[in-house]
Amino acid sequence: MSVRRVALLTAGGFAPCLSTAVGDLIERYTKLDPSIEIIGYQYGYHGLLTRNYVVFDEDAHANAALLKKYGGSPIGNSRVKLTNSEDLVNRGLIKKGQNALEVAANNLKLDGVDVLHTIGGDDTNTTAADLAAYLKENDYDLTVVGLPKTIDNDIVPIKQSLGAWTAAEQASRFAQNVIGEHRSNPRMLIIHELMGRNCGYLTAQAAYDYHEWVKQQEWLPSAGLSQERWDVHAVYVPEITYDLDVEGSRLRKIMDEIGNVNIFLSEGAGVEEILEELIEDGIEPERDAFGHVKLDTINPGQWFAQKFAKVIGAEKVMVQKSGYFSRSAPSNERDLDLIGQMADLAVECALRGESGVIGQDEEDGDKLKAIDFKRIAGGKPFDVSQEWFGAMLAEIGEPWERK
Repeated sequence: MSVRRVALLTAGGFAPCLSTAVGDLIERYTKLDPSIEIIGYQYGYHGLLTRNYVVFDEDAHANAALLKKYGGSPIGNSRVKLTNSEDLVNRGLIKKGQNALEVAANNLKLDGVDVLHTIGGDDTNTTAADLAAYLKENDYDLTVVGLPKTIDNDIVPIKQSLGAWTAAEQASRFAQNVIGEHRSNPRMLIIHELMGRNCGYLTAQAAYDYHEWVKQQEWLPSAGLSQERWDVHAVYVPEITYDLDVEGSRLRKIMDEIGNVNIFLSEGAGVEEILEELIEDGIEPERDAFGHVKLDTINPGQWFAQKFAKVIGAEKVMVQKSGYFSRSAPSNERDLDLIGQMADLAVECALRGESGVIGQDEEDGDKLKAIDFKRIAGGKPFDVSQEWFGAMLAEIGEPWERK
């Protein structure tokens, strides 16, 4: 396949892989065929609809490795759903009566794009597949090769999405400082709220990383430096059913014994209960362009804090969110290696005209390959039956039951 122009696009929420992936893709193309022109659509599908893009020049090609040292995205993201015409019209991205998919596809054709690399979650990549299908129906061949990005690690059937390891590691680092506040007041309740609307992976992995960090430290109980006070005491994820009365009694005992309680909470845990309360009160929750409830407007952390504070006798409550701290970090070594492997394969597939999302296929022995877009879906739940997760809950004394 003859490739003259490649376009890169990052979309959805940030993850600690975007800048690295952009850098890796530029490096790989430069090494294999420096004559290929590479552009980056600014702010994801927003830039595609408005034909707002940057052309990576010689300096960018020669120094693309610098991008791996940073978090965020050098070409920008946005939350744009091409099938939500009303939202797109209101934002001035398309005119009334226009089909956003048609607009985006025609722009790719006008821009002379042969290969489109989408770095995003299931919505980002499946939308790109729709664009490719539309163009093919209109006699224009476009190869689309996606990279799986989400800190939730919830893309079916991909074993490990890019950036999730780093996000969990950064959330653990965040907790190491925040939980240091546990002696700032008698009977302190600290809730570390993490991102994860439908999947508890990030919360579970971050809690595990933090718990392992605690176990590796040296402690001095006689001077008040206690492992028990620094450790995590509860982990709440959407995939587990909790009896809040039982948990309240358990955490009350911990509070009485050591003087503080530390909770790792997925923002998606308890959302059903919160929404029920809001609806009963006649309150309609705000939603985004994808129809998702805006979790920052219902404050799951504050809801749990109110539920537990009185029950466990907390004198002071602190709710801290690590989401933006974690998701904009530069990739760690583990992610750098995985991103490099995926970017290399993404370019190989692109040059031979093979579309798909690069990932370790859980339904094919975790083989790294281009997975057909039709098999890509979001909402993969965190597998709470994994040994490492169960062992951690047993160590912190938390009873649990899968939903």
